[in-house]
Amino acid sequence: MKSLTMTLMIAAILTIPVATLVCSEAGAQPPAGGQQPGGGPPRQGAPRGPGIEPLAINDATGFEPIFDGKTLNGWDGNPEAWRVDNGTIVGESTAEKPLKANTFLIWRGGQPKDFELKLEYRINSTNSGVQYRSVELPDVGKWVLKGYQADIDFQNTYTGQLYEERGRGFLAMRGQVTALTPGRKQLIANLRSGDDLRGHIKIGDWNTLHIIARGNRLIHILNGNLMAECIDDDPARIISGLIGFQMHVGPPMKVEFRNVWLKNIQ
Repeated sequence: MKSLTMTLMIAAILTIPVATLVCSEAGAQPPAGGQQPGGGPPRQGAPRGPGIEPLAINDATGFEPIFDGKTLNGWDGNPEAWRVDNGTIVGESTAEKPLKANTFLIWRGGQPKDFELKLEYRINSTNSGVQYRSVELPDVGKWVLKGYQADIDFQNTYTGQLYEERGRGFLAMRGQVTALTPGRKQLIANLRSGDDLRGHIKIGDWNTLHIIARGNRLIHILNGNLMAECIDDDPARIISGLIGFQMHVGPPMKVEFRNVWLKNIQ
């Protein structure tokens, strides 16, 4: 203690920063710029919370591929609308073969309840979406689904939001956290503005979509950015169901999907 007191007195006289001398006295070095306490390389761009690392959007640990990259084995849809080309699932309509109604490519490998789904998509026009926890409506038409949808559109007006196809409509707009109860939708929080989040969506290029469905909680992440979240306590909700890709009625369009990975939690 006497030695430390003498050191402080000398520091005051010589106008040397005391913190530097105390660190030297204790045998420690002052933290370098950006370095984490306890040593180790700087965590550039990582959250400041201790021990928290950003989740890589292309990390497929624990996931299983549900598209083989070559065929539509395990998938069911209108063969005039869907095909595989160059390792991607392609849905395309033309002026000569327009769609008369929304149609879906349906994965027949199961009806997941709690799961995570990761994929890449690219779209050149109109509207599309990724269906999950959905049911078929054969009375409406073949390859028609009702249920949750991670919305996608070329203009990125709706991309990232949670929509319920042929159901309750808009459930959580881009940038919103919502809670649903019978007959009521309540805004819990705003994440970021929809226009701000829109700036993270690539136009005419590949985007990575990550859907998390656990219990009554539904989360949409796009290119590593949280787009929308919903807590659905409405008994009208569908708790498990089909996964599918949408082609939307309207002008000619082309939508592509690749690297489709599923982690079935239950």
